[in-house]
Amino acid sequence: MTYVHPIHDAPKTFLSKYIISFDHKVIGKQFLWYGIFFLGIGGMMALMIRWTLAYPGEAFPVLGNLLFPHTNGVVPPDTYAMLFTLHGTIMIFYAITPILIGAFGNYCIPLMIGARDMAFPMLNMLSFWINFVAGGLLLASLFTPYGGAAGGWTSYPTLSTLIGSPGVGQTLWCLSIFVLGASSTMGAINYVTTVISFRAPGMGYFDMPLTVWGLWLTAILNAIFLPVLGAGCMLLVFDRVFGTHFFLAGAAATQGTGDPVLFQHVFWIFGHPEVYILILPAWGMVSDFLSFFSRKPAFGAKSTALAMTTITILSTVVYGHHMFTTQMSPLLTQTFMTLTMTISIPSAIFFANWLGTIWRGSIRFDSPMLFSLGVVFVFGLGGLTGLYLGTVSTDLYLHDTYFVVGHFHYTMAASVLLGGFAATYFWFPKMFGRLMNETLAKIHFWGTMVGLNGIFFGMMVLGYAGMHRRLYNPFVYEFMQKMIPLNTFVTISALVMGVFQLVFVYNFIHSMLKGEKASDNPWEVGTLEWTIPSPAPHYNFKEIPVVKCGPHEFGNPNLNNGRDFQYQTEELVKA
Repeated sequence: MTYVHPIHDAPKTFLSKYIISFDHKVIGKQFLWYGIFFLGIGGMMALMIRWTLAYPGEAFPVLGNLLFPHTNGVVPPDTYAMLFTLHGTIMIFYAITPILIGAFGNYCIPLMIGARDMAFPMLNMLSFWINFVAGGLLLASLFTPYGGAAGGWTSYPTLSTLIGSPGVGQTLWCLSIFVLGASSTMGAINYVTTVISFRAPGMGYFDMPLTVWGLWLTAILNAIFLPVLGAGCMLLVFDRVFGTHFFLAGAAATQGTGDPVLFQHVFWIFGHPEVYILILPAWGMVSDFLSFFSRKPAFGAKSTALAMTTITILSTVVYGHHMFTTQMSPLLTQTFMTLTMTISIPSAIFFANWLGTIWRGSIRFDSPMLFSLGVVFVFGLGGLTGLYLGTVSTDLYLHDTYFVVGHFHYTMAASVLLGGFAATYFWFPKMFGRLMNETLAKIHFWGTMVGLNGIFFGMMVLGYAGMHRRLYNPFVYEFMQKMIPLNTFVTISALVMGVFQLVFVYNFIHSMLKGEKASDNPWEVGTLEWTIPSPAPHYNFKEIPVVKCGPHEFGNPNLNNGRDFQYQTEELVKA
C-alpha cells in the first residue's frame, strides 16, 4: 500500500522557509545555487589551465597579479597541478552532481510522480548541509600552507601520499570526498525509496517520465558505489595521518602489505559507474525533452528505459578499461574490453530511439530543445571516440594523451553540461513562476556550442598528435612546439565559451527577478508537475493525482479538446 504525505502548514519563518527547509523544492533550489557557484569556480580554474598551455610563461590576465604575485602573475608549476586536480574534482562532485542530481532530482522526482515530498524530508535537508560542509572542506584546502590537493582528480598514490603531496591540502581533499559521499548516499536512499513507495496511484514504472528513470537509476548506483570511494579515501587518510601502508609503494617488501594500484581498483570500481551516475539523469531528461518538443510520443520509450537499466547493470563490470596501462593480465584486459564493447549496444539503442523521436516530428526549437539536440550531437561524438579507448591496442597509445581529455569532456562535461542547461531552461518556470528570455537563451546555446566543440575536438586532435596530459609546459619538447597554434585555438575557444556563460548568469538572475510571468504549463506537456500552479505550492498537490496514461501522449488524432497532448491524469483517448 502506497503511503501519502499529509499536507503540513507552510513554514512561516525565514530560517524554516529558506535555510533549514524540509521542502524538497527549496532544497532543490539550494543545490542549484550551490552547483552554479562551484561551476563558476571550476570554470575559472579551467581558463587558468588553458591560458598556461596557450601562453606559457605569460601572466594570467586581470587576476594573475592578485593570485600569483610572487611569480608576476604567471601560474607556477605546483599551482598548475593543483588547478587541474581541483578543476576535475569540483566539476564532477561539486558542480554537475549538485545541479543534475541534487537540484533537479530533489525538485522533479516528487512532482513528476505525484508525491507531496520526499520519503525522508529530514534526511533530505541533512544531505544538502552535509554537502555544504564537504564544499567548505575543499575550499579550505586552498588556504593551507602547501595549497590544495595536486595529485590529479583521481588522486592516485604515490602522488596523493605524503611523499607526493606534503601538507594537509590532500588530506582535506580526501575528507571532503568522504563527507560528500555520505551526503550523496543519503540523497540516493531518499530517491530510491521515494520512487518505489510514493508514486501516484496508477503510475506503473513504465508510466514514469524517463527523467525519473534516469534519476532513479543514478540513485541506485550512488547507493551501491559511493561507499566504495568513501572507503578508499578514508584508507588514504589513514596512510597520510596514521602511518598505515594500504597504498604505500614498496610496503610489500618491508611490511607485507601495501600497493598503490589497489587504490586504482577501488577508485575505478566507483569511478566508472560514476560516469553513468552523472549522465543517466541527462539521458532521461533529453529523452523526455525530445518527445515534448517534437510533439510526438517518445520512440521506444520502454526500450529506452530498459536500455538505461542494462547500461546501469553493465557499468558495474567495465571499470578495468581505465587500467589497461597498469600491467593488467591480458586475460583480464580482453574481458574488460569485451564488456566495454558490449555496453555500447544498449547505448546505441536509446541513441537510435532519440533519432526516432525527432524523425518527422513537429519540432519546436525552444531553448530546452536546442540544448537537448546539442546533447545528441556531443554524446554521439563522445561515444564513438570512446571505442578507441575501450580497445587495448589503441588505448595503450592514447591513454595518457589529450585524446582522453577530449573524449571524457565530450561524454561528461559537454553532454552533462548541455543537459543541465536544458533542464534549467525547462523547469525554471516551475521553480520561479517566470520564463527565461528565449533570445538570450539561444545566444547562450550557439555560443556554448561553438566554444565547446572548439575546445574538446581540438583536445582530441592534440591527443592524437601525441600531446600528453598533465604537463605544465609540454613545449619544452621540440616535437610539441608545432602544437602551440592549436593550443592557442583551444584556449580562445574556452574564453569564448566562458564569455557566453555570463549571458546565462545574467538571463538566470534577471529572469528570476523581472522575467515574464509564466503560465501554469508554458511548454504544453502532460507530466504531473504541469497540472499544478507555477511555482508549485509547498504541498505540491491538494489531491494526489491518479495516473491514467503515459507521459508522452502527443498528436493523438482522436483528441477533441483543442490540445495536441494529454495530461497523465486524463483517460487515454482511443479510436
